Amino acid sequence: MTTRQRSISSNTDPPVRREVVLGVDTHGEMHVAAVTSPLGKVLGNESFPATAAGYRQLLVWARKRGTVRRAGVEGTGTFGAGLSRYLVTQQIQVFEVNRPDRSARRLLGKSDPLDAQAAARAVLSGRARAQAKSGDGPVHSARIYKLAKDSAVKARTQAINQLKAVLVIADPALRERLSTLGNAELFRTCATLSPPDGGGDEDAVAQATHMTLRMLAERIEQLSGQINELNQRLTRLVERYAPQLLVPVGIGPDSAATLLITMGDNPERLNTEASFAALCGVSPIEYSSGRRCTRRLNYGGDRQANAALHRIVFTRLRHDPRTRAYYERRTQEGKTRREIIRCLKRYAAREVFNLVRPVSRAPAL
Repeated sequence: MTTRQRSISSNTDPPVRREVVLGVDTHGEMHVAAVTSPLGKVLGNESFPATAAGYRQLLVWARKRGTVRRAGVEGTGTFGAGLSRYLVTQQIQVFEVNRPDRSARRLLGKSDPLDAQAAARAVLSGRARAQAKSGDGPVHSARIYKLAKDSAVKARTQAINQLKAVLVIADPALRERLSTLGNAELFRTCATLSPPDGGGDEDAVAQATHMTLRMLAERIEQLSGQINELNQRLTRLVERYAPQLLVPVGIGPDSAATLLITMGDNPERLNTEASFAALCGVSPIEYSSGRRCTRRLNYGGDRQANAALHRIVFTRLRHDPRTRAYYERRTQEGKTRREIIRCLKRYAAREVFNLVRPVSRAPAL
């Protein structure tokens, strides 16, 4: 090829588009986006509505400034969930970005464009390394079911406490009749109470007491039915998506669902079992200074996942001979109970990760 031919060929080749990084500060009704160059220069800021059409407009606007392959989004599990799912479908790697630290805000101030720019720079610098959950499969369905179940459990506990508080100040005859009953029988009996007849002040108090006990008992029964239905749905979901989690000792459907929710529908975003342990708050934290070399508990991470691992460990201490033998051996070595529990939770996190991580994504329910 001659020099003239090479010159003509170079003039006809399409220009190579530069890569840019997208950062988004999310809100309930409006998202603020910023695009930066690989060197951190701000190429533009713009606001878009938090709607499906707004997501498309945001990405079109960002792609006019270059090729978008990475994006940092605040609140990928709340206000930014819809946008994150849309960006993932567009083959864009989405990273969860924490809000800027206070020292940076004191120096630079606080505004939505500044937060969006900080999100993009967090991706560029590597500070934002946690990939967002896809939220488009059965694990997200489990998250919704678990949310409804936790709310129902909290409401039922409150109703039970209120019913027993009313019994404390109820008429002595009624209180003595109901005080010997177990919870199940107590709720059934209260649900059948009928207000006494009469029109005096004492009868009015008795009527209010009977009606309140009946309504609280009916509420408890209704919430119990909802909890049972949600438990069945969660169990079926775990049995279909990750039945291998139910094989080891101590892992029930509720704990399995909680840990699956922490991992997300795309567990491949977690590169190592150490990253999953840190996500669950069971990785030891270096706490050394001078000649003292020690570690402390990790108080961060997903506390619900941490509680699920805690339940697994204590169930195994009661029913698993291997776990009891490990506990006794480490006790003889001088380890405290707290240190041994921490180690066992770390081992449980490793086991769960190795059971779930190799599994390919299941079809949506």
